[in-house]
Amino acid sequence: MARECEICGKKPITGNNVSHAHNKNRRRWLPNLQSVRMAVPGGNSKKIRVCTRCLRSGAVVKPLVRNV
Repeated sequence: MARECEICGKKPITGNNVSHAHNKNRRRWLPNLQSVRMAVPGGNSKKIRVCTRCLRSGAVVKPLVRNV
């Protein structure tokens, strides 16, 4: 499973850790992905992995909670 947001497509990016002595080591910055249930047309829901920015912006519509 890829570390990619299913809404905006945000992926890990690469760069360097730079020490005080200016030594460089490669590193990755991972997106903050969360598994959430998203409402899909037809009254169903499916589980997707989205970044927190998409959650905050309202790009994900969560299903209604039913107390039976």
